[in-house]
Amino acid sequence: ICFVVTKSFLLTCCLPIFLMGMRYYFSRKVILHYLDCALHTDMSDIEQYYMKPPGSCFWVAVLDGNVVGIVAARGNEEDNTVELRRMSVDSNYRGKGIAKALGRKVLEFAMLNNYSSVVLGTTAVKMAAHKLYESLGFKHMGVVEHYALPGMTRSLLERMFFQVRYHRYRLQLREE
Repeated sequence: ICFVVTKSFLLTCCLPIFLMGMRYYFSRKVILHYLDCALHTDMSDIEQYYMKPPGSCFWVAVLDGNVVGIVAARGNEEDNTVELRRMSVDSNYRGKGIAKALGRKVLEFAMLNNYSSVVLGTTAVKMAAHKLYESLGFKHMGVVEHYALPGMTRSLLERMFFQVRYHRYRLQLREE
């Protein structure tokens, strides 16, 4: 279509490169803003956000003296749920069962604290993450299209070149 409209072979060849570059630029920009937000909110004071409030906790997986994974749980008294948050495993240690062990730790914590369910939300695009949650017993509850990550400006260019799907999961531990 570009060639038909412009009659320029050079412009037709450069357009896909330009579009991929814009996609890369906006993806990187949004992700870096999101990480900056995380590092200036709950991850800047883990003790205050996850260790002090009742019904919340934070775990670190250590292997050979190195931190290889983290996960947090944040309780919500209003609906008697606990949210699994910030699960992350170092890319060099993925596929070794660390994430599953961290997930089980949150489930154990939820049961010990008499929560009725565990919820989580993820923007993960890798199917391995979704399979992990399902293997732990979570049920996929739906997708929010065009989700805005913290730090997103929602500008026209950002919306054109970067879109996020937010998947919600729930694991019912007991009936209320």
